Amino acid sequence: MSIEDSQIARLVVERKLCSKNEVDLVRAEHKVAREKAPSVTLCDMLIQHGYVTHSQVKRLTMAMDEDSMYRPAQQIPGFQILSKIGQGAMAVVFKAKQLSLDRIVAIKVLPKRLSENQEFVDRFYREGKAAARLNHANIVQAFDVGESGGYHYFVMEFIDGETVYERVADGRPMAEKDALRIMIQCSKALLHAHQQDLIHRDVKPKNLMLTKDDTVKLADMGLAREMSDYATATAEAGRAYGTPYYISPEQIRGEIDIDARADIYGLGATFYHMVTARVPFDGTTPSAVMHKHLKEPLIPPDHLNKALSAGIGEIIEVMMAKSRDDRYPSMQDVINDLELVANGEAPMQAREKYDHGLLENLTSGATIPSSGRTAHDPDGSSPKIAIQWILLLGVLLVMSILCNVVLIANR
Repeated sequence: MSIEDSQIARLVVERKLCSKNEVDLVRAEHKVAREKAPSVTLCDMLIQHGYVTHSQVKRLTMAMDEDSMYRPAQQIPGFQILSKIGQGAMAVVFKAKQLSLDRIVAIKVLPKRLSENQEFVDRFYREGKAAARLNHANIVQAFDVGESGGYHYFVMEFIDGETVYERVADGRPMAEKDALRIMIQCSKALLHAHQQDLIHRDVKPKNLMLTKDDTVKLADMGLAREMSDYATATAEAGRAYGTPYYISPEQIRGEIDIDARADIYGLGATFYHMVTARVPFDGTTPSAVMHKHLKEPLIPPDHLNKALSAGIGEIIEVMMAKSRDDRYPSMQDVINDLELVANGEAPMQAREKYDHGLLENLTSGATIPSSGRTAHDPDGSSPKIAIQWILLLGVLLVMSILCNVVLIANR
């Protein structure tokens, strides 16, 4: 019997899907069946006898993958694996003890199936090297990257806490003061990365970790890239790298000259999610969501959360402008406005952009929304209240001038 069949036999007994005697009977029958049909597996026989379902087999296969991942992780020199703390499509993360320094760390391990793909291996090492270049209190610190027994691993700072995504998973918006505190810390982390010529390209709630005292730790540099790396940018041209709910329009288009303003957009989308408990754009497929990032106007966050101050809405809408030229020029500019609002003042740069946009719309004859910020209300209508008031004031001004002319003529 193959190693895979042995693992399946062990797991179905451990999970009490059937007894050991029942498994032994099926295994004996399976041995005979394979002589006629070598492709028949033990799982096929267990399903046929009604001991397991197809969905249960799928879960058992996933459990086998975890087991096969856990064993090589145990063999990473100098580390004692304590437990598994996370798993995604790209890697499994373990809590471990670094024996030489007697400290707790996190170890990310690339699955075997991806270890055989050089593109994924190269990206894995780029993540480690990118993180190692950064030294900031709000960024997860990198310790080591290497290979053991054919498995590639990345050792990093262990964060005992939760992600921003988990914080808003109950569907309730985060309090404004809490969201501002988190945003300011994350903005400073990204500013540090940008100063090292690195863009994150995957800023999202799941990549913002929070310690027990609410210190932000920016994580996952898997898509990070040097802004000056023209060779990689050219190789990736035309492909969208990022998470659909938070990706910038220029990333969707696969543009070559992606810069810090892409991270500003992603952080703005994350901020939006935090204070509204909703993603900025939703859809049935990733492509539908990304199309909305490109074409659909943003519902102002303070239309969804009436408790928000106007300043927060203004900042988010500038961060999420579809044209990067309409966004904040740098993360330092974002920090400046966030700190102003946190101190109870108006976001000067965001407001200046709105005032400038208002004048441009007036000169072009465009409809000015009642909020002064967007051409659409949540129901999709285009309010004309502001332009009507402007026209009325203009008429009153003309009438006042005419009255003064008549009075002067009669003297």
